[in-house]
Amino acid sequence: MPGAQERVLRGRIAATQNTKKITRAMELIAATRVVKAVQAANEARPYSEHITTVISDLSGAGVATNHPLLVRPERTEAVAVIVLSSDRGLAGAYNSSVIRAAEREVLAAKDAGQRYVLITIGRKAEGYFRFRGYDVHAAYGGFTERPSYAHARDIAAEVTSLFGETVQEVRLAYTRFISMGTQEVVVRRFLPLETGATDHVDSEAAAATAQFEFEPSSAAVLEALLPRYIESRLFAALLDAAASELSARQRAMKSATDNAQELIIKLSRKMNQARQEAITTEIMEIIGGAEALAADQGDDEDLLLDYLSSDPFQPLTRGRQPSRTGPSA
Repeated sequence: MPGAQERVLRGRIAATQNTKKITRAMELIAATRVVKAVQAANEARPYSEHITTVISDLSGAGVATNHPLLVRPERTEAVAVIVLSSDRGLAGAYNSSVIRAAEREVLAAKDAGQRYVLITIGRKAEGYFRFRGYDVHAAYGGFTERPSYAHARDIAAEVTSLFGETVQEVRLAYTRFISMGTQEVVVRRFLPLETGATDHVDSEAAAATAQFEFEPSSAAVLEALLPRYIESRLFAALLDAAASELSARQRAMKSATDNAQELIIKLSRKMNQARQEAITTEIMEIIGGAEALAADQGDDEDLLLDYLSSDPFQPLTRGRQPSRTGPSA
């Protein structure tokens, strides 16, 4: 029968093996989904780049500087912070890193005497900020692993409606996907738009693009493209965040699986050691019992020999030689 320590170790090994199966399954699921997420991000990137080029051409025509979405206000009284997190955990430091970056932006706005408007994407960020008493203006969730353009359109419409009168600046905190092993938490100004066209306009490029003719007009084209441009930037950030989330979850689950395997090996060694100690104890008890039995049998044999060498009519006693008494000669 196994000892108490061996039974405890056997139970811990079984529980660790079950955990290992779960983490291994989650690792495989994340590895399958991250490939599709990276592919979606790469497919959406050309659209964002081309629409950025068109905005740059319109900027060269001298239209961009007059649009309210591209003009930075002289005074910033309120700041909106958009934070992109995940709906589920078990992704290592993915959520904590981006949430802390967004929280630093909120605290910086409060220290500067500015109001803040917080928009969370993902249940983890919403739960974090609501639990700590922050005022969450809008919360979106349920699609962080598989975002769609419709989700980006809804969020962009909400952000655009806030910009201007309610807030004068919008900042976006998300995790930028670089490679399967590298992701970077970035905080960027989302509105007013940061484009190379509005911030750094090359005079020669501006002179070249100013020769283009836009139909019906450059202002009308810019008015139609800017909402699409905002949606495409937000959609690209959502896709980057999704790829980063799945990549972080795959690494975290692989690390958990490896740690579970190492723990199983250590517990198995302890269990084998406990079993060996129990077997050794049992063997020593058997040997001790056999030696005691052998010593008992040796005493009985000595007593029998003493009896056979003495008068058979005398009673058999231990520890005392039988004596003869009779009349003296």
